[in-house]
Parts: sequence; structure tokens; C-alpha cells
Amino acid sequence: MKQAEIKQFGLENLKVIEVPDPKNLGPTDVLVRLRAASLNYRDSLVVEGKYNPKFPLPLVPCSDGAGDVVDIGKDVTEWKVGDKVLLTFAPKWIAKEATHAEIRHTIGGPLPGTLRELAIVPETGLVRMPHHLNYEEAATLPCAALTAWSGLFGYSQLKPGEFVVVQGTGGVSIFALQFAKLMGAKVILTSSSDDKLERGKTLGADYLINYKEIKDWGKEVRNITNKVGADHIIEVGGAGTLEQSIAACRPFGVIHLIGILAGRSGEINLLPAVMNNLKIQGLVVGGRKAFIEMNQAIEQSGLKPIVDKVFPLEKSVEAIQYLRSGSHFGKIVITI
Repeated sequence: MKQAEIKQFGLENLKVIEVPDPKNLGPTDVLVRLRAASLNYRDSLVVEGKYNPKFPLPLVPCSDGAGDVVDIGKDVTEWKVGDKVLLTFAPKWIAKEATHAEIRHTIGGPLPGTLRELAIVPETGLVRMPHHLNYEEAATLPCAALTAWSGLFGYSQLKPGEFVVVQGTGGVSIFALQFAKLMGAKVILTSSSDDKLERGKTLGADYLINYKEIKDWGKEVRNITNKVGADHIIEVGGAGTLEQSIAACRPFGVIHLIGILAGRSGEINLLPAVMNNLKIQGLVVGGRKAFIEMNQAIEQSGLKPIVDKVFPLEKSVEAIQYLRSGSHFGKIVITI
């Protein structure tokens, strides 16, 4: 079978190679023929050795994958050959909360990822694909969509009419926008690109802020919300944007801390967060039960993920370079 792997860290070392098909299917294992993977910022960091330089090498990158079941172990009861499935990011994370070991037991590092044709997966490491989606669309769901869902509906409860600030137009952000609109919330979208803001408007964004033109966008959010502040902030920038998020958030509101695109450390004035009883909720994907619930909501609503661009497996390096450029809107997919 084909797979993309790194023997040393560095994007220049990502190569597509031929390896033997996996064997030794355990009694509760499932053999999946992967058809599509999608990229997350984590994948770029993993390949460079910046996410965790202790990950074992060689390593197959990527954590999102969609495919179909081609064989099952003798004790598998949940799946049959031909089922269309998605791999879960953390195969041992089932319920709402998990142990440190369960959260760190993840595909795409340290476990082999999804840039390969065949994968042996424990039967609890899969969920069913929403019926109305193709492989490319469904492959976007395991990390970005579930992270947005966990924040808005797992660790807090978004209500109709609430204000949600969505930073940027990457995978998590666009899913947060779509989920917020499904719930009847009002979305304030921030971006440095007027073109991306206009695209966000077509998905239902109610208010648009170009943060290059309006540096103090936290104050602008308060103006939009009649000096109250937003109920939820989808925070993907990290240290570089957290102060503005704190300024934008209403008392007792929630900042969903997801990414570090604008920096992982820096001097931040946290006093307003204390004085306004803000909840800063760190987020990393979610468990299998939440994934199943999210897929039911996606299927029931007919929601379609936004796929920006599709690359073949042989162009995996170019796909990651495109991710790094920041020019995408939604998700980048690799077909396998």
C-alpha cells in the first residue's frame, strides 16, 4: 500500500512510499481503506517536529480520515464490511472527560496517521460517516468540527440569540460559524481579508470586522453588542489575540481557547478576565460520544463542510505548504 511518512522531521522529508499491507487483525480490530484525509495546523507542526519532537519516527502524519471498512476481527459487532467510517483522533477517548493518557493517545502522532491507504483501527476508534457527505467532506470532521462542537455544546451550551465571535476562516472557525447559525446565534467574524469576510457573510456571519483595519476589535465587538460583550469567543490566535478576546467578552462569558496561531506565550493582562468572571476553556477535539452526537446533528441539518482545495496523496507537501500560506477558507483535503 501507499503511505506518506517522515523518517526525519521537516516537510522536505515527507515522502510517499510503498509498504506492505497491514496484517494481524486483532479480534476487536477493523481494517479501513482510507479515502481522504484533511489537514489541521497541528499536522504542519508535527511534520516539523515542533509539536512534539519526541514523537517516534518514522511517522505517518495527519489526524483526520474517512474511508470504508474492508475487514473486521472475529469479535467486532459494531461494524460490517462496506460501512463508511471516520477515524477518531484519540481512539481511547470515549466519554466527555478523559485521562491524560487517553488524550495523548492520538493518531498522526504518536500513533500512525491517516496519510495511508490502509489502517487497522480498534472498533471503538471509528464513528459512522454522515450519509449525505462524500469522503472529502466527511474527512474534515474528526478534529476541526468536533473541536468547535465541543466548545459550543459540550463544555458550554450555546443558546439562540447569543453572540459568538469567530476569529479567522480556518477549519475550526468556519465550523463554529456554521454550528452557531444552526443554533440561531449571531456571529461576529474577524479576518484580515475583506474577501474572506464576504465569503463568511454568505455562510451567515452577521457582523464583519477586518482586524487589520480595526486593531482594537474587542472594543468594536462591545459596540456591536450594545456595550454588553459577546457570549462566546472562538479564540484561535492564542497569546497574540487573547487580550482582545478578553475585552470582547461579556461578564461570565466563555473564551474557547483553541489555537496559538498568533503566539503561544506573551505578556497578557488577565485582570479583566478575573474582574468579569470570564471562563477560559482550553479545547482539544473531544470524545467519541460527542463525535457521534455531532454527526447526528450534521446529518439532521444537512450541514455541508466547506472544502477549500483538494490535493492527491502525491501532493501532500504542496497541501501542507498551502495550509501554511493561510490563504485557505475552510478545510484542505488530501485524497488517498
